[in-house]
Amino acid sequence: MIKNYWNRGRRQKTITIISVLVLIILLFFLRDDYQPFLLFIRKYIFVILLIGLVLFFGLRTFRNAVGVGRRLGILLLLTLFFGLLYFVGWHFKMYDYMKTYNVFNHLNRVEINELPLTQNERIQPLRNIFSMANESVGETKDVSLPHLVRVDGENKWTMAIQPSEKYTMQQISENTEEIFSVSSTSPFPRFSNENRIPVTFSIGESLKFSRNTYNAVVQRFNIFQLFTMEPGDTFYMKNDSGNWVEVVSLIKWKGFFFPYPTFGGVMVIDSGKHNFNDYLERVLIGKGTYISPEEMKNHPFLTKQNTLSENVSRLQAESLKFLGGFTDPLPWKMETAVKIPDMPDDQNEQPFVTDFNFDDVDAKAYSGLYHWFGLEPIGEERTSLTYSVFVPADGTDKLYYYDHAAKKQGYAGVSAMPLKIIESRKEYDWSVNKPVEFRPYIKDIAGRRRMFFLGTVSAVKADSQKFDGSATPDLALIDSEYRNVIWIDVKHPSQWDKTVYDELNEAWRASEGIGYFYDEITDPSDVDIKRVIDSIQSIPKVNANADEIEKLQRAIDSLKSVGN
Repeated sequence: MIKNYWNRGRRQKTITIISVLVLIILLFFLRDDYQPFLLFIRKYIFVILLIGLVLFFGLRTFRNAVGVGRRLGILLLLTLFFGLLYFVGWHFKMYDYMKTYNVFNHLNRVEINELPLTQNERIQPLRNIFSMANESVGETKDVSLPHLVRVDGENKWTMAIQPSEKYTMQQISENTEEIFSVSSTSPFPRFSNENRIPVTFSIGESLKFSRNTYNAVVQRFNIFQLFTMEPGDTFYMKNDSGNWVEVVSLIKWKGFFFPYPTFGGVMVIDSGKHNFNDYLERVLIGKGTYISPEEMKNHPFLTKQNTLSENVSRLQAESLKFLGGFTDPLPWKMETAVKIPDMPDDQNEQPFVTDFNFDDVDAKAYSGLYHWFGLEPIGEERTSLTYSVFVPADGTDKLYYYDHAAKKQGYAGVSAMPLKIIESRKEYDWSVNKPVEFRPYIKDIAGRRRMFFLGTVSAVKADSQKFDGSATPDLALIDSEYRNVIWIDVKHPSQWDKTVYDELNEAWRASEGIGYFYDEITDPSDVDIKRVIDSIQSIPKVNANADEIEKLQRAIDSLKSVGN
């Protein structure tokens, strides 16, 4: 048809050439709009080819068939094939099953025999931080979702103060001009003064068109990355020069049969104001500097950092359900199958980004930020902790897991924690207060490494979907082994271990036969010398003359009885 139109005359040739040029220009400039379609083809390439082959040979056979009955039979077979493909692949989720199995087979799993210690405990849950940040901005501003990152050697919540999505003109014309950087270890998060950093980004998550983070990153992809990459979470942190940058985590799809997502590196977007050169760069080739997973070790600000998309880490943790074999998660078996428990009242699901110390763990792992998962048996009525999973938050190609079930520890899992909290404080109105975000708290206390869950009570209105953050929230530690709930003082984190010991030491001594710990300090001058850092064992005082005194006491008692 095009050839016939071309041969009709000079005018038609001119129109054809102009149309082709316009189409090429549109394909170039609008690649961020159609890239999801290219990615869809990449994700389902095997299924698409299978369907295409079946249709091709099926329809060809249908056209060559003689007789109505034969043709109806071919149509019936095609209908049965596509119906079976839908029910098995999508309705029963076997496609996702095979995708997760691919993740498991390509996962660099490392089993550890000791739990790492937690450090730099974060006080506030993510949603409380998000709620308090939104309370500190004006009508025309929004706050991006907070992420826990390392800034100047400290763990901080960072989020952008960006133009509100309610006001389109601000999204088109304004920049992201400020960033919140709030300490995660402080019981009193402040969203003003030094924690409100003035920095300008012409690329932002809420901005429109080529200034949108997603669009700018996709425009930066080369032709192969358009088929294999997609932007994930967006983080704000300082680079090695001390300048604030926007770091976009990338998800890379691998494999032909049932492709699966992996960490694909990051795109780093520098801060700076919008100008004409910036506009040309964004429209033509996008914005950002691509750093592959192999190159990240050359950038210290990206190591031991939080740059991994949670969509990737969730699938990696979920894939551990195949540790018992390919068929173990099927409905008729499930002997060791596990799941990531979802909490209906918690607005921040696992993973929980936590700072771990791996110094004394038998694995070559760094100490820093990890995505933590507490996996539980796949049945809804089972709430025991089966595996603790530690996924390096900087995208390092390893996954560390600790097998609680194999060690028969009998620990309670995350989904059992809310009822423990509710039962311990019956006077609360639990219809408007929710125990949320039970992140791990692992410490050496009273001669043993013990695992607790640190939970927070957050208020939420009946007609609202947002938690009401408080500067001094109610915190509780739940012993995952003894199931005891210990309410702790949020203002004095250094005293938490001592509080736990005071509450549970008698139960531990009765059950474990432990000695006495935490010497009482009576002389203020001895504080620096005898300061209890974590759990310093003290030797009970023994009187050398105790046996002789006891013998004399018995003699005195005997004489008294004779006199009587």
